[in-house]
Amino acid sequence: MRILIVEDEKRLADILHKGLEEEGYAVDVAYNGEDGLFMAQNEPSDLIVLDIMLPIVDGMIILTTIRKSGVKTPVLLLTARDSVMDKVSGLDSGADDYLTKPFLFEELLARIRALLRRNSEIRTSTIEIADLVLAMDTHEVRRQGSLIPLSAREYALLEFLALHKNKVQSRTELTEHLYDYHFDLDSNVIDVFINRLRNKIDSDFEQKLIVTVRGAGYMLKD
Repeated sequence: MRILIVEDEKRLADILHKGLEEEGYAVDVAYNGEDGLFMAQNEPSDLIVLDIMLPIVDGMIILTTIRKSGVKTPVLLLTARDSVMDKVSGLDSGADDYLTKPFLFEELLARIRALLRRNSEIRTSTIEIADLVLAMDTHEVRRQGSLIPLSAREYALLEFLALHKNKVQSRTELTEHLYDYHFDLDSNVIDVFINRLRNKIDSDFEQKLIVTVRGAGYMLKD
């Protein structure tokens, strides 16, 4: 899944960038409100982590602006303010959740997972497709009870397909949700990862779950 971080504290932004990429997310970063507003309106994301106190354009202005323009991407606010009214104001302006600084990275991850589940058809931390089971909290994948080791990118691709099961995803859509906007969309990296997943998920089983739709893309079909 693809996450946009809008945070002017560069050290924190870079820590979050690195940590989320290690968890398998594609991450874009904006270090000021002007860039953050542009990217929130023009770059596809599954979730926005938005600091309130930003230079050039305030985080609350970004939030109200993107909501008025029809952007429905879930927004997790980061704030150093801990008053109830500040939190209420953020939620009333269209935020989906908030975290008060300082926070633990594990809590950020938990809130991100919850927001992504809320925004999909999946409402639990476990996804089951036929005899394939994905544990979103631990990133464990099992088929017929057997543990299948996956790299972070392999898991991220499989989870995205699982969250959109029975729906065709184009190579471009998959690439955009796995890598930041600097990545070459013409690369064949998605085909490489699909082949790896097929070898691990489907090759030893009669029922094949990963389906190629010629000229359109791929889907995970139950």
